[in-house]
Amino acid sequence: MPAWTFEAIGTGWQIDTPTELASDVRARITALIDEFDRRWSRFRSDSVISRLATSGGEADFGADGTELFDLYDTLAVVTDGALTPLVGRTLADLGYDADYSLRPANDPARVGDWSQVRRCGAAVSVEQPTLIDVGAAGKGLLVDRVAAALRDADVAQATVDAGGDIHHRGDAPIRVGLEHPADPGQAIGVVTLDRDEALCGSAGNRRAWGPDLHHLIDGRTGRPTFDVVATWVMMPGSCMLADGLATAHFFADPDELTARWPEHRFVRIGADGRVTWSPTLRGEIFRR
Repeated sequence: MPAWTFEAIGTGWQIDTPTELASDVRARITALIDEFDRRWSRFRSDSVISRLATSGGEADFGADGTELFDLYDTLAVVTDGALTPLVGRTLADLGYDADYSLRPANDPARVGDWSQVRRCGAAVSVEQPTLIDVGAAGKGLLVDRVAAALRDADVAQATVDAGGDIHHRGDAPIRVGLEHPADPGQAIGVVTLDRDEALCGSAGNRRAWGPDLHHLIDGRTGRPTFDVVATWVMMPGSCMLADGLATAHFFADPDELTARWPEHRFVRIGADGRVTWSPTLRGEIFRR
């Protein structure tokens, strides 16, 4: 299949389609990604996120905001406050900032309480400058938006892959290897994605920049979590939900997540190296 590869939002993209995409379809996809980035990026000064971080007040994030913030409401509850979009300032203070300084401050900001943020749909209102980070589910939502744009352009089959966040839609399933978190040249297993299914993974070593520093911050402590090493989640139809649940698996009991979202399937590597997975997983796990 023809593959369109490009860089956007700080990661590599690949879109596989049965025939090469027309130039106008590519232009629409590029514009959609840029519009999303102008809302949600904490790494560009002209984004809505950055304006809220500079001056506080109220910001409207459009239709994407309602979906993302509603999901964060739920994920904050099921993880007892560990998963929250208010980790942005803490991440920046720990060195994962707009300049990629990778130099942690002596006294990183504490993470605020998401349940206390005033919100009406897609609009957020804060009294103090607040740096929101939607990295736990935002890229997944963008992948869903790109997949929907391809469908609207009458591209009936497509596999969208943004740095490992995958939305597959096609006549036949595909098989995807699960990269070993400690050795990119190895796989811990292979899973099968069905005709309209998403796969997202997360690992602490993917964005690590110093001793005991990585991007998966526990909102209750303001520090990186080390109870889980890596996770993968498969979800019918929604890369956003797969992305959010892949992060939630670092903080919540798998049985509780499965009870709430029985349609999702997961693979999880604990701090002891033990691999666990859903009984209904379609695929093979090589390491146990």
